[in-house]
Amino acid sequence: MDFKNVTIAGSGVLGYQIAFQTAFHNFNVTVYDINDEVLEKAKAKFDILSEAFKQDLGATDDQLQATKARLSYTSDLAEAVKDADLVIEAVPENPQIKIEFYQKLAKVAPEKTVFATNSSTLLPSQFAAYTGRPEKFVALHFANEIWKHNTGEVMKHPGTSDEVFEILLVFAKQIGMVPLAIHKEQPGYIVNSLLVPLLSAGMDLWIRDVADIETVDKTWMVATGAPLGPFGILDVVGITTAYNINKMVADKTKDPVKLKIADKLKAEFIDKGKLGVETGEGFYKYPNPSFKQKDFLK
Repeated sequence: MDFKNVTIAGSGVLGYQIAFQTAFHNFNVTVYDINDEVLEKAKAKFDILSEAFKQDLGATDDQLQATKARLSYTSDLAEAVKDADLVIEAVPENPQIKIEFYQKLAKVAPEKTVFATNSSTLLPSQFAAYTGRPEKFVALHFANEIWKHNTGEVMKHPGTSDEVFEILLVFAKQIGMVPLAIHKEQPGYIVNSLLVPLLSAGMDLWIRDVADIETVDKTWMVATGAPLGPFGILDVVGITTAYNINKMVADKTKDPVKLKIADKLKAEFIDKGKLGVETGEGFYKYPNPSFKQKDFLK
């Protein structure tokens, strides 16, 4: 099994990065999303990403031109996957949206196609039955800014074949990731099993008025040497993702603190278009957030 043609379903925060990273490493990549307007936005983001690849990886103009030449775009799912060896799903972190997507995908994808979910909080076994090919279904999770934070967490579910699991670890390495094998399903994989409690604790301190956003971040940065505090990280992850996770937990557990966090994120951030780094404002204003000022840690 040798991957040449890769389809990325979803061009949001991580989807467009996965697409560009994969094309940069010589794979033919088709970017699929729900409509052409969303795809146009993705193309604009690739220009910004090109600058990051130049700055952080020393990528040349020729390499970036060749990368863009390997990218194609469509809002027709059957067209997007007609010759796909691998489909990486990066649609919104909502179980119903993912189930509906896999039901449609199962009908149009060739028999050879391997499916991988990039979900950061949901387990592959939740969707395996809807894929029509549970043995060829696996999770492949990336951290944000994947060209720098190049983790490729590959997680099997009980029905994943060993061959597919091993091939995904090889693929992760081929696109410049450090392949990380996760042998047993774990909500949040490794990165988010460590990160989500930190972000959750930060928001808990904020919502209960224990300390303000800057003080929480400053404490973490000074005490651990980390380059970002929880709220700086949340701006990178995207406030919509933070809202979705808190809302899901609040709906399930009726936890009043989670509900208060979700309501505040919606009213004060999402409804005002402050979604984090991608919109230029979230908990901080970009491109020059206060935590990057030289006296912030004093």
